[in-house]
Amino acid sequence: MASKVIDFYIDFTSPFTYLCNLKLPDLAARYGYQLNYHPIDIPTAKLAAGNYGPSNRQVPAKIRALMQDLNRWAAHYGVPFTFPKGLNAWRMNIGTFYAIEKGKARHYVDEAYRLVWADGVDPNDDAVLRGLAKTVGLDADAFMAYVSSREGEKAYEASRVAAHARGVYGVPIMMVDDQIWWGNDRLMFVEEYLKAHAA
Repeated sequence: MASKVIDFYIDFTSPFTYLCNLKLPDLAARYGYQLNYHPIDIPTAKLAAGNYGPSNRQVPAKIRALMQDLNRWAAHYGVPFTFPKGLNAWRMNIGTFYAIEKGKARHYVDEAYRLVWADGVDPNDDAVLRGLAKTVGLDADAFMAYVSSREGEKAYEASRVAAHARGVYGVPIMMVDDQIWWGNDRLMFVEEYLKAHAA
């Protein structure tokens, strides 16, 4: 019997996905689910879903409350939280496909989120990307070639198109069967479902 799957939509520019990823992999394993990572680009997903509103960073009142909320969640989870030096994670997102191919998906995603939202690095910095590859046990030269390749761009484009077709409009989104959850604050509902449908 095939293992049950959680489709997990991610973008390394998302702090709430950093928080979600701290808990979801262990939750999946506890109930016998496989976690499938699907990198997307938040702005593209929003536009594809018809959400043409401004980003959170363009709404001062919202960003102030959002930053307080993020710091509360980080304190609640007992993890560091640092706003990153940059928010272009295009190549880091593409690198997920390389890590999946090499059987290093979870290690890669965990380490990438730690670097961006705990250490506050620039996810588009070459030194950061090389260091990430080495830490995860990937060939740094091959990894760097992949994240700037047409092959990598095509995999990323296919992931974004498939996500839109499923109704993905942001991250973190988790899908199991016909169920969809959005946000790290929905993990209790995810667990309720996984527990009731344990593999």
